[in-house]
Amino acid sequence: MKKSRNTAAKTKILNVITDSKIALSHSEIHQLLDDFCDRVTIYRVLDRLIEEDLIHKIVTIDGAIKYAACHDCSTVEHHHNHIHFSCEQCHTVTCIEDVEPSFKLPEKYKIHNVNFTLSGVCPECS
Repeated sequence: MKKSRNTAAKTKILNVITDSKIALSHSEIHQLLDDFCDRVTIYRVLDRLIEEDLIHKIVTIDGAIKYAACHDCSTVEHHHNHIHFSCEQCHTVTCIEDVEPSFKLPEKYKIHNVNFTLSGVCPECS
């Protein structure tokens, strides 16, 4: 895991993401920060947080990018190969970290990363 200096923007953005129960888009993060920093700074900080393995990026079913905190990762083992659930009604994306998809591929294929998103209706909208 890479380390870099902490800034007020980095700390505030990380807190917004870790305090959220759902994955957040760049614009949702910007709105929650209430103009604390500009859009470009948010993009730079998000890239740095991904490099430092503190958050991960999720590509939703409609191609939007959302960000969620890493919860089960450590300096020894880091993985994001869990399921994401996209609600068709409230449009939230949630990490389902208890379920890790498994695939059986032909010989000589190696999986490095999985972006697995299910869509349906979340418990809040049911």
